[in-house]
Amino acid sequence: MKRNAAGPRRRILIVDGYNVINVRKPVRESLQLEDARRRLTDRLHDYAGYSGQQIILVYDAWLSDRRQRSVERHGALEVVFTMKGETADCYIERLCDELAEDIALRRAEVRVATSDGVEQTVVLGRGAVRVSSRELLLEMDMAQQARGGRVSSSGARRPTVADRLPEDVLAKLERMRREQ
Repeated sequence: MKRNAAGPRRRILIVDGYNVINVRKPVRESLQLEDARRRLTDRLHDYAGYSGQQIILVYDAWLSDRRQRSVERHGALEVVFTMKGETADCYIERLCDELAEDIALRRAEVRVATSDGVEQTVVLGRGAVRVSSRELLLEMDMAQQARGGRVSSSGARRPTVADRLPEDVLAKLERMRREQ
């Protein structure tokens, strides 16, 4: 594989969050939506750490009353909540458009994880590589096994009080934080 003269190409994985969450029926049924988002965010944070790629996790707020887009950064993981009227698909397509030149010049390798057939076709047309939601989950499982089990979602940082709290308490605290 030929590299550009400027150095190694950036590896970017864009994930349609709700599409990945909805792939596993037991997860949907056993977890509240907020818990499912947190679980996926934690897994992708770990995966970003040991895969060496930038990951952009997109959740759509198309039907919500969210007036503006929000972006949270967690190391190599960026979590995006779209604004009202904006689907995750639209955001992902726009992002692929912005990265199209880097893809064409081989400065970036962009993969998009979604099982939405139309979205897969659109991102392929923009030069990105499609990965189904199931393939992404399998890829993360295999990477985790290769590393010898679960890696802390906090990476190499020191443990915090939140690391020792039960999941239901963390969920309540998160709801309180978001209501402020």
